[in-house]
Amino acid sequence: MRARLFPAILLTWVVAAVFWLGPGGKCAQADEVKLEVQAAADLKLEVQLLWGTNDKTSPDPKHKPVDAQVEKKLKQLPLKWSHYFVVKSVRFEVPHGGVKRVALSEKCEWEVRDRGNSKVEVTHFGKGQQVWKGAQALPKGETLVLGGNAPNETAWLAVLKRIE
Repeated sequence: MRARLFPAILLTWVVAAVFWLGPGGKCAQADEVKLEVQAAADLKLEVQLLWGTNDKTSPDPKHKPVDAQVEKKLKQLPLKWSHYFVVKSVRFEVPHGGVKRVALSEKCEWEVRDRGNSKVEVTHFGKGQQVWKGAQALPKGETLVLGGNAPNETAWLAVLKRIE
């Protein structure tokens, strides 16, 4: 009796293995879902180079006032300027666990590294030299602001925000 059961049990195990490990099986589908999750894990960011001033208009007509959401965040900081204008805006993606370098001007670049768990490391380069490096959590909707003085009691600011 046992001799006849062995081939049936073996056949059941082989069919189960083909079902689970075959190209149309659940494991293959799980791998596809895993790849989709990894692709969705890329950080979608925007960095804006801003000019801060107390003047109501910018002398450069290309500069547009900063959007209301960013202006609200800047007004919460202890900054002395009342108006902010977008000099340049760049949207980009940082691959999961990867790094991306973005030019904001001829003299200014940012390197953003994904540290996982919504944490980024930012390195600021001015004239090709590292000026500042820091890391912080950057959940969706949050911003990182870095700034410095400019001529005539104005300022430059770089605002990094996570858009997705």
